[in-house]
Amino acid sequence: MVVHELQHKYPLVVLLDISKLKKSTYYYTLNKSDKDIKNDDIMNTIIGIYYTHKARYGYRRITLELINRGYRVNHKKVKRLMSKMGLYAKTPKAKYKSYKGDMNGTVKNILLDKVIDKENHKTYYERNFSTVKCNEIWSTDVSEFHIAAGKLYLSPILDLHNREIVSYSISRTPNYEQTKDMLDKAFEKHNNLKGLIFHSDQGWQYQMQSYHKKLKDKGIIQSMSRKGNCLDNSPMENFFGKMKNEMFYGYEYTFNTLEELQKEMEDYIYYYNNQRITEKLKGLTPVEYRNQSLNTNK
Repeated sequence: MVVHELQHKYPLVVLLDISKLKKSTYYYTLNKSDKDIKNDDIMNTIIGIYYTHKARYGYRRITLELINRGYRVNHKKVKRLMSKMGLYAKTPKAKYKSYKGDMNGTVKNILLDKVIDKENHKTYYERNFSTVKCNEIWSTDVSEFHIAAGKLYLSPILDLHNREIVSYSISRTPNYEQTKDMLDKAFEKHNNLKGLIFHSDQGWQYQMQSYHKKLKDKGIIQSMSRKGNCLDNSPMENFFGKMKNEMFYGYEYTFNTLEELQKEMEDYIYYYNNQRITEKLKGLTPVEYRNQSLNTNK
């Protein structure tokens, strides 16, 4: 209440810093009404989840986490309570582009379904990312992380079935050795990949003959997005958006060295695979969903 009275004279952010009060705690106490006295336990749990996951969870994932912990609550209530406490998740920006013109190593996009609209006499294509098991469709791309000390490039492989990062490579330059390293790590984990579809954009790395050969030798079918169509690789784009929004944007100036940034990137990928629950995976983490899928298919 002291902070509330003084905010007419001084900036709220300064008062919260001096008093060591979290913004969410301040709004929680200030806005708490008789109607929400019964929600005290849920609100404190929401605050704990929100800060444990460093503001990476919005109301939908926090609802799933609450349900996982035994609470009976719907997303509308969680959204209202979070809004009341001033708790909001973050949102995405841009990406590194690896396309450098047609090197005559492109292949067609096989993740498209042809649709014939007889009524309107039109033919068009719909993207189809659906899967029934792990290691059915993988996707890859490269994204740039730029801080004052320099740049790091992340090259991961995403399994479209459970949205798990299968393998990745972090490099100071986006060269083919990085792509090869990423593939080698994935191939060490999975021996039989025959029939797997491996999708990417038309980046120069994926047009190289040595890349084509590595996939062909494993019986992997290569697929590429249409030129200039980033939505053809949207699952990978979505991962980069989540990662940068949750561990990079707003924190760029907290990394003094590239080593510090790389450690945080590695920690995030482990967190994403093993601890970050996803609504589309029914409140499970990617690793939990893979294990569940494997048990179901036995």
